[in-house]
Amino acid sequence: MLNHDKKSGEPDRRNFLKKAAAIGLGALAGSSSLWRPRQASAQITIPKESIPRRPFGRSGTMVSTLSLGGMFDILNNRLMLAKALEWGINYWDTAEGYGGGRSEEGIGRWFARYPDTRKQVFLVTKLSLRRGTDLTPRLEESLKRLHTDYVDLLFVHGISGISEMEAGLESWSQAMKKAGKLRLFGFSTHSNMEECLEGAAKLSWVDGIMFTYNYRLMHESRMKEAVGACYRAGIGLTAMKTQGGGPVKSESETEIKMAGRFMQKGFTDNQAKLMAVWEDRRIASICSQMPNLTIMAANAAAAADQNRLSQSDRALLSQYANETCGDYCAGCDRLCSEALDPKVPINNIMRCLMYFHSYQDYGLARYSFKDLPIETRALLTRLDFSEAEKSCPRKLPIGRLVREAVTLFA
Repeated sequence: MLNHDKKSGEPDRRNFLKKAAAIGLGALAGSSSLWRPRQASAQITIPKESIPRRPFGRSGTMVSTLSLGGMFDILNNRLMLAKALEWGINYWDTAEGYGGGRSEEGIGRWFARYPDTRKQVFLVTKLSLRRGTDLTPRLEESLKRLHTDYVDLLFVHGISGISEMEAGLESWSQAMKKAGKLRLFGFSTHSNMEECLEGAAKLSWVDGIMFTYNYRLMHESRMKEAVGACYRAGIGLTAMKTQGGGPVKSESETEIKMAGRFMQKGFTDNQAKLMAVWEDRRIASICSQMPNLTIMAANAAAAADQNRLSQSDRALLSQYANETCGDYCAGCDRLCSEALDPKVPINNIMRCLMYFHSYQDYGLARYSFKDLPIETRALLTRLDFSEAEKSCPRKLPIGRLVREAVTLFA
């Protein structure tokens, strides 16, 4: 994550501001809460009821419909974890790579201090095959950091094709289950989600999937069929990236109208986007990165609220999705990446810009960009992206966006 100490934080900030100004983002950088603490006047709406639970696939385990995403430094954030349990958020998600293991360590400190709460939590972590295929010692290290003997669900982190779930993972996961190291096994995916879901539905040993799913994607025919196939197969489904933000940030009259309408009804457009996904009963939980108590409280209040979106509310979300279709990367990475020689993970670069523009989180965006292989980053300023742009069904200006990412994060 971005370092804010006196030795390294200020140079990072100055370099970023210079880069942002160079591409016309100076106003955003200067006013962003990224560099200034939020005002203390922010209101925290406490959920009136405990968050509902749904069965996680065929496992029968009941999980909260809101999951605490762990891609932030929670080493000392004991209050967040205490409130998560108080409000009924029993699904906690993390990964070995989040903060270089610090996210797992933070949860582990909680369990070390409050060991009786371990049985209350549906604990999920992830291991990436990009870091190597010898998963056993890395799982042991994760368990040590988490201060637990087992995880409830282990994901292979961020696959882009179902072929990555090769046969050796089946026997390995069964051995780890037998050893009591994990209860359930599956994968997460940001790329080519439909293909990954379709393939997973045919694999009896995949217990759970976390995938990009939001008000933009949930109505597309192939996505609906893929989700249905996994649901019928008994796979537990967790939605992420539910706000549907993209690598381009543009203003829309519909967005302003939508925000005003939802505020009059007592909730925000961000909460409405969560509600739209929760209306799909096949989704067991939404995993949300909630870096502070205010955001977690707002999401928890939306999860506990029994109000549902009206038909006109859904129509407004659909209108906004259509108007801003060209601002959003739908994760169909095979189309654009296969048009390049050599291939580069375009979707991952678009995700970095999404973290910056939609999350307004430069630290996370830069951290994710630096996670790209060095040789890949070296190619970005030399490749011709015209064929990739022709292949994009949403007509994203891929070349310009890649250059923007390099300017901001390199």
